[in-house]
Amino acid sequence: MSTLLKVTNLKKSFQGVHALKDVSLDLAEGEILGLIGPNGSGKSTFVNTIAGTFRPDGGRALLQDVDVTGLPTPAMARHGVARTFQSSRPFLGMTVLENVTVAALLHTDRPAEAEAAARECIALTGLADCVDVTSANLPVERRRRLDLCRALALKPKVLMLDECLAGLNPREMDEGLDLVRLINRTGVSVIFIEHVMKAVVALCHRVVVLNQGELLAEGSPQAVMRDEKVIRAYLGGSSKLCSTSKRSAPATAT
Repeated sequence: MSTLLKVTNLKKSFQGVHALKDVSLDLAEGEILGLIGPNGSGKSTFVNTIAGTFRPDGGRALLQDVDVTGLPTPAMARHGVARTFQSSRPFLGMTVLENVTVAALLHTDRPAEAEAAARECIALTGLADCVDVTSANLPVERRRRLDLCRALALKPKVLMLDECLAGLNPREMDEGLDLVRLINRTGVSVIFIEHVMKAVVALCHRVVVLNQGELLAEGSPQAVMRDEKVIRAYLGGSSKLCSTSKRSAPATAT
């Protein structure tokens, strides 16, 4: 697989606190890359910096060999980078269709064309039964899907999912993982930020671990979860962080 996104020596500080210290990683075309780490490890800062919310203090980001370092969010969206947020952020007074249509207008100035694209995204994400429901009236699981649907309406090449499973019950979580797999099969590469380790193991092709703003480990999900450095970062001990069995995993890496 060829490299889609290449991040080299990314740096970001806040009032002298180094949130990202020379972080380098690649995302391949068609890949689902897990990005994990303990609280405060720099995961959300990484997402915000790549998405254009924050401007990096140093380093470089290439998307299909185009330098997109430090571009603002609208420009990153046009280049094909979309993201969801830890907290759901729909326009509460708008319907599901209106919310997604607004996002689809990034790529067209024709309302009818934007609405048609929105309806395709709504069908893909399983929201057709609430297309005319005001988003303020949606339950948590549907709001999460709406966030994902709005991001898809931006026609991303790279989709960064920041704890998109938060607040979901086990059945909803399994359905959410199936939806991410479906989106990935359409050709969208995914960076999956999550604290539910069983979900990371089940979904991701490869995992990168951050700790205190630095790259701690990377590799297959199974290998990373057995890495003593990763175990110490999460638990401060030497017991297994996760296994491929159905045993519950720690939920400490937000």
